[in-house]
Amino acid sequence: MIAVIPVRDGVPPAGADEAIGEADGEAVFIGSRADVAAKDLADHGVRFWTIEADLDPNAVAIDVAHALSTLDRSDSVVLPASPDGRDLAPHIAHRLGRTLYAGAITVSDERVSVSVRGGLAIADHQPAGPFVATLQLGVRGSERDERETIITAIPSLVSSSGASVSSAVRSDGVLPPDVSTMDLAEAPRILGGGAGLSDGPAFDLLGRVAMALQASMGVTRVITDRGWASHERQIGTTGVVVDPDLYVSFGVSGAVQHTSGLGQPEHIISVNTDAHCPMMQMSDLAIVSDANAVLHELATRLGVEAS
Repeated sequence: MIAVIPVRDGVPPAGADEAIGEADGEAVFIGSRADVAAKDLADHGVRFWTIEADLDPNAVAIDVAHALSTLDRSDSVVLPASPDGRDLAPHIAHRLGRTLYAGAITVSDERVSVSVRGGLAIADHQPAGPFVATLQLGVRGSERDERETIITAIPSLVSSSGASVSSAVRSDGVLPPDVSTMDLAEAPRILGGGAGLSDGPAFDLLGRVAMALQASMGVTRVITDRGWASHERQIGTTGVVVDPDLYVSFGVSGAVQHTSGLGQPEHIISVNTDAHCPMMQMSDLAIVSDANAVLHELATRLGVEAS
């Protein structure tokens, strides 16, 4: 198995290390300054190839197919389920004439397990041959590889030949993500709300405060069960696995189903009336207070109006 890692300006996507680990340390890095990303992740792999190219989906598919042919590789391909990974995977699968398994939680040559029904069920597949899969972020974890890493550059077939790539889709640029709608797994800052927030309007306010802080809103399962937030905002083992730089929780007690989906945030701030609840115990800063009152005070200071 081999991983394909899309790169933008030397930065690999979230989940790149996990995809490399699933492929036993072998990966093709493709994009702008792909060599920089490969060096940054050298501790996670054993054999890397880099292709300097634009992330045009059709061009990437051609270059990946050419690279696999050049390397005499016919094994399966795994990409991280980041926005670029999800975008490129269908094009690569079509170019290679392979089955695509999207949203996998485990990938091997003999079995691919895919999360379905919003994470409520797992579908197991037994591939009949090489395939393309996207690996969900946070399901595997990151591992160090003590083996020496060899990095080799491969010329882009599209760039070197000057061939035009026919496509019905034209990319005019990449806009920064909207923090209110971006995938939680990609969010660097998250404001989380739990049962300590009193009602639906409190979560509307939490979402507006999050936007004012350039953060995304996340919630616990009890909130989605009550219908106060959509399922894609749910953090935890039955929701989205995240790994933000900053996580601020309002009224979250810290049930294991929630905290096991938090990854390893660099900083955690919690607001709760229970000073001894698990979420407060794992926080860098624990504020013992009513989450509703603190949220409204924060909204006032940020100039965010309550509905």
